Amino acid sequence: MKNAQIISSPRRPLSTKLMSSFFTASISEADPLISNAIDSEVRRQADGLELIASENFVSESVLQTMGTVFTNKYAEGYPGRRYYGGCEFSDVVEQAAIDRAKEIFGAEHANVQPHSGAQANMAVFLASINHGDTILGMNLSHGGHLTHGHPLNFSGINFKVADYGVNRDTEQIDYDELQRIAEESRPALLICGASAYPRTIDFERIGEIARSVGARVMADIAHIAGLVAAGLHPSPIPHCEYVTTTTHKTLRGPRGGLILCKEEFAKDVDRAVFPGVQGGPLIHIIAAKAVAFGEALREDFKEYQKQIVKNARVLGETLAVNGLRLVSGGTDNHLLLVDVYLDGKGITGKEAEQVLESVHITVNKNTIPFDTQKPFVASGIRIGTPALTTRGMKEEEMRSIGAMIADVIREPNSEEVKSRVKLEVGELTAQFPMYPDRLKPKQTEAVSNP
Repeated sequence: MKNAQIISSPRRPLSTKLMSSFFTASISEADPLISNAIDSEVRRQADGLELIASENFVSESVLQTMGTVFTNKYAEGYPGRRYYGGCEFSDVVEQAAIDRAKEIFGAEHANVQPHSGAQANMAVFLASINHGDTILGMNLSHGGHLTHGHPLNFSGINFKVADYGVNRDTEQIDYDELQRIAEESRPALLICGASAYPRTIDFERIGEIARSVGARVMADIAHIAGLVAAGLHPSPIPHCEYVTTTTHKTLRGPRGGLILCKEEFAKDVDRAVFPGVQGGPLIHIIAAKAVAFGEALREDFKEYQKQIVKNARVLGETLAVNGLRLVSGGTDNHLLLVDVYLDGKGITGKEAEQVLESVHITVNKNTIPFDTQKPFVASGIRIGTPALTTRGMKEEEMRSIGAMIADVIREPNSEEVKSRVKLEVGELTAQFPMYPDRLKPKQTEAVSNP
């Protein structure tokens, strides 16, 4: 009978105190578990050397923008053409993001709604080709991306795939070979751009190859967008029908995607994004994109990109001097692909990633061209300089970091080496503080009185 009474009783209303705290309670009060994880992640980033090539640190302004009430707003459609009311301020921020993106890249049209680079690529596929058509993209193991035709990705599942890679001797794209493959496969869409290619991409030549076989071109510049924006890498805009990118790598914005295209393809692209592959846009993220794009239009952004390239070259030279092999012999951009396996004389990429993480240096394992190891093991690591450059580090720091990395990889089992490098990492990061208002003091163990 008691149980029956409980079941039939009406749900008790929330207390007035709890209701009022909904709009006022901090995350530390509302959810200590998540709050502590956030605090720990701020500390991890501040105390470590972030060298993952696809990562960067956004400004405090961008962080604040992502946490605004725009997260509450649905705004399906586009500025001035929404399917919801109350979008007047959503229109302001999205139009600002569009206008700034067009100005940065000299593009005729920009769609700022893609949630990610992968969804930007998906939308271009939907806008430009038909199910079952042939695409020609760079092989993942040679530096391409999953969305460029990997068999487990939507691109490989829904389309016929031909691929190209790098020359075995130079480890760079052989454009004559690409021409041959294009003539043989006759793709509807040729995809260029990469996630692990340290050299300049000849977009003009690729455009010529595509036109010679009647293909359109999608340039995925997710990694090099910041360099393109600063004029440090040739732009694909004049040579490619579609250009996609993420907004969070060298472009140094929030995690998201962006599509640039010629005006003649604008309606098809917009329709492919919404309602093609997405519903409501993330207005709080689009607002943060607008802030980041505004930062990219400043003169100091160009200087920042120049320093990224300088840092990558010096870091690469230091690693090479210390016995590691750079794929293709060096770098023209922000990233290095490093052979750490050295035909069995070194360690695997997986081992390198793990041992470097133990000393607070973060990289990712990565296959290298013609790798004999499985992708989850890999023979190489991928290293990038955007994040550390954001912190203010320059050539001198890169030489120190390169020596640290080489020491750990040469002696991965030496506790003495790892202890020393871990200490050096701590000393170095302390000189370049970040997010001071978000970084909580380190917890110290309580000392009891004797």
